[in-house]
Amino acid sequence: MLQIGWIRKLYPMYGYSLLLIIACLAACSNPDVKTIPQKIDYIRAISGKNDSIPVAIAQKGEVLIAYSDCYTCHKENRKSIGPAFKDIAKRYPVQRVFIDMLAQKVISGGKGAWGSATMSDHPKVPIEDAKVMVSYILSLK
Repeated sequence: MLQIGWIRKLYPMYGYSLLLIIACLAACSNPDVKTIPQKIDYIRAISGKNDSIPVAIAQKGEVLIAYSDCYTCHKENRKSIGPAFKDIAKRYPVQRVFIDMLAQKVISGGKGAWGSATMSDHPKVPIEDAKVMVSYILSLK
């Protein structure tokens, strides 16, 4: 056991404090422990072939989004409350199944696909308009 009597004689008020500080420094300064930053894959891209989106559909989707409340939570090029439209386009392949799924998510809302933010539901958006809006978003690849 470590003898601390000499410390108490030299520094009667600070003996235990000094010993505690030395112990903490020794415990906290382990050179063998290295931290490696973990990169989190925000987008988690789904692999798959991209179908084409007609320009007229993409343009109509852009107009529908402009007249909706989408830009309250989403931006085209950067994450806001929700993911950037371009990040959504990077994640999902342009395929009918993903267009249908995302259109349904626009209508019913959702949580957890992009973190802790919750997307509110939009029950008044017709399914066909939601599909056109999603088609525009996916065209931003």
